[in-house]
Amino acid sequence: MAVLAAMFLFSPSANALPAWPNVGQGATGPNVTTVQYLLRHHGHGIAADGEFGPATKSAVVAFQSANGLTADGTVGAQTWPKLIVSVRQGSTGEAVRAAQTQLNRYGSGLAVDGQFGAATDRAVRTFQGAHGLAVDGVVGPQTWQTLVGGGGGGTGGWALPLDRAAAGRSDYNVGHWDGTPAIDLIVSYVPAYSMTASRAEHYSSTTCGIGLRLVRSDGARIVYCHLSARSVANGASVSAGTRVGTTGDTGNSGAPHLHIEIRSADGVKRCPQPLLLAIYDGVTPPSLSSLPTSNCGS
Repeated sequence: MAVLAAMFLFSPSANALPAWPNVGQGATGPNVTTVQYLLRHHGHGIAADGEFGPATKSAVVAFQSANGLTADGTVGAQTWPKLIVSVRQGSTGEAVRAAQTQLNRYGSGLAVDGQFGAATDRAVRTFQGAHGLAVDGVVGPQTWQTLVGGGGGGTGGWALPLDRAAAGRSDYNVGHWDGTPAIDLIVSYVPAYSMTASRAEHYSSTTCGIGLRLVRSDGARIVYCHLSARSVANGASVSAGTRVGTTGDTGNSGAPHLHIEIRSADGVKRCPQPLLLAIYDGVTPPSLSSLPTSNCGS
């Protein structure tokens, strides 16, 4: 009996869970979107826009009051356990969108469609296995806590720029048409996500059209071009997997696509293909300074 008690006390699942984050007015990003989707599941008709404004706070206060919680408008350690909803393969709706939003923080590249199908099930099981959780495919309390309380960021702090269903592996290994260190992903009006934790800077030009610079803390930057719209404010801090815009056909384009360029901290323009392939394959990505500067892709 003593041995069994010791095994329980020191089991990873009992001790390794991250703290529930505090999410309140003024916050932005995937955790806010997750809160909003979960509130929508519970019947609160607010927008899931990733901005924790007065409407979201009012919905949180109403939810807390209805569930016997301190109605302070902040989603913290007491509110999260009441707010989350267990979902699994076959589930549909706003709670599934919340789970998909979180999984995309870790590089899953899922369509946030509210349909818990085979791709979402695989992403959940992959996440659970990587974080020492029971691999059952169910987004239950421990998986939720690990998702929202963890750092996110996909493989090595990176996430795919598009939903996994929007582009296949071979699409991430195509050289740019003019041989320059860049890539064109041929997609039409689909969500675009930040590949890395960064500061989002609005950028526009005749060539790029509606663009966005994702500036890392080390000075490296990733540029997206030809967007039809941006989803983040100029200067906003974003994490890997945060939706930052919608792809499009603006600027010198010719057809809808997402143009991506990478400049390492030394200002050198480098090939995105090896980085994108590593993220897609779930292996440790190369450092930006090690990326080649020519002969990009196949």
